[in-house]
Amino acid sequence: MSTSRQVCTFILDGYLIGLNTQDVREVLRSQDMTRVPLAPTAVSGLINLRGEIVIAIDLRLRLELDPRTGDHLPMNVVVTNNGVTVSLLVDEIGDVIDVSEDTYEPAPEHLEGVWHDLIYGTYKLEDRLLLMLDLAETIDLADTTGRETTAVANTIAQPHCGDNP
Repeated sequence: MSTSRQVCTFILDGYLIGLNTQDVREVLRSQDMTRVPLAPTAVSGLINLRGEIVIAIDLRLRLELDPRTGDHLPMNVVVTNNGVTVSLLVDEIGDVIDVSEDTYEPAPEHLEGVWHDLIYGTYKLEDRLLLMLDLAETIDLADTTGRETTAVANTIAQPHCGDNP
């Protein structure tokens, strides 16, 4: 008898991508966002989730895909990893599905660039492949900028009062 796991899925540029459900805190429609000067390219801005300031990472940019076009607003997949909460901007929200471990395969070795770093495996579904996203690697922007996401969040969230101590 094979074991299964639940995966939260979403669509990004036609790809079906998944995260373990225990990493997903909530899914939201597009949120008002504050842009952040000098932030890493993949950081679209900050959103306020009921008083908690959260970095929004555009997965299209993080995976080096073409930017979102037109009036299509992104959806937010709010995730938590090692105490860090981040919103991942995606094109569409999919379903929570059960996948069988029998259909799992590690990511192909020939994946290149950021895809090699961020996709750790696949599940073969009836009609397509489900790409599993490595959440820890995805939200760690240090490899692209030399600054960690948490460092960016901490810097932005601290109030600045001019020259006054």
